[in-house]
Amino acid sequence: MSDQDLIVQHVPVPASRLILLFHGVGSRPEDLVPLARLLAEAHPDAWVVSVRSPESSNLGSGWQWFSVRGVTEENRPARVAEAMLSFVRCVRDWQARAGVDAAVTTLIGFSQGAIMALESTQLPETLADRVISLAGRFASAPRVAPAQTQVHLLHGERDQVIDPRYSLMAAETLRALGGGVSVELLPNLGHGVDARVASRVKALAG
Repeated sequence: MSDQDLIVQHVPVPASRLILLFHGVGSRPEDLVPLARLLAEAHPDAWVVSVRSPESSNLGSGWQWFSVRGVTEENRPARVAEAMLSFVRCVRDWQARAGVDAAVTTLIGFSQGAIMALESTQLPETLADRVISLAGRFASAPRVAPAQTQVHLLHGERDQVIDPRYSLMAAETLRALGGGVSVELLPNLGHGVDARVASRVKALAG
């Protein structure tokens, strides 16, 4: 939890739900505020927070959970694992503030934020009952199916930053492991969030 996190909506504690949004590398929590406001309107009894990543981005502006400079398929998992302690602490801190537990927590991540949210489902402890990935991927193929977490994967078919095939492969693997997962590819969408994605997130958030 950072002083730079943006609380878009807070309600008396305990809240009915906590919705946390995590931006992409080189971005800022302000970038997800329009989506956060839409979710606040749909969930008036929820806390809705757009979280700022802890490190200054080495891309020149914004923030990051881990560096993508020189990132490869081989070293990405270690970078994510190193950042995961801070990610878990952030989620737990906001749960404490909102007076909720994992059973009523939604994690929504875009790009690198989605990587962190998805990889959190591979931990022994349950952080959330649903994770919504926007243009994201697992750091490596999922190893376990989170028993208490529903995973939703939304991805633009024309994404040239994170290949949408990663979402398709993750969904196939999670299903084979017995996990609860949905996947949707959006035609004519690149690496971004449009009105169609926002509408689906609103329906899936809890």
